[in-house]
Amino acid sequence: MSDIRVMVVDDDFMVARIHSGYVARVPGFRVVSVAHSGADALAAAAELRPDLVLLDIYLPDMSGLEVLKQLHGVDVLMISAARDVPTVREAMRGGAVNYLIKPFTAAALTDRLQQYADTRRRLTAIGPEARQDDVDRLFGSPKTSAPMPKGLSVATCELVAETLREAGRDLSATETAELTGLSRVSVRRYLEYLCVAGQAEFRPRYGTAGRPEHRYRWLG
Repeated sequence: MSDIRVMVVDDDFMVARIHSGYVARVPGFRVVSVAHSGADALAAAAELRPDLVLLDIYLPDMSGLEVLKQLHGVDVLMISAARDVPTVREAMRGGAVNYLIKPFTAAALTDRLQQYADTRRRLTAIGPEARQDDVDRLFGSPKTSAPMPKGLSVATCELVAETLREAGRDLSATETAELTGLSRVSVRRYLEYLCVAGQAEFRPRYGTAGRPEHRYRWLG
């Protein structure tokens, strides 16, 4: 396959240069354009038709989320310091293939780029029609042999997993629900699934009286 063509969009010239350098070091990827505003990004995307756009949210003329809505035929990886759940959710609804919170390391970006390249290779290998198991693999259920229970969705599971991972500490179902905007009952089902899948662990926290509090910690 030919190199994956990438456009980097960030209002900070130095940050854009750093991110471009990260991309250039990943085999199979090539930076074809850098933009520092939403309008420039849309114009460059229309002219150059990159395969992937690394898109910041905080731009001088418009939100990156608005740019995301106007990009067509281009995959988008959001990169932003914004970590509030409504923003992450809107990026997911807008079709972003991934979301990376600033600041991040070169290794973190490399991992996301390699995931993206792997998905493109799978799509190419499938052929003109996909089977259900092909689709299931493409939509990225957690990397485990544990089947996802009926009624749970991959997208919501990823949101809960990302929240637990980014917390850097153990969380209760109530705390996770507050961070994700989901119900406590729903969140607990996802947390229990992540434990079964080996991506999280459960720890009881004993207080002075009553039942122990259930705490969950990300393992990866």
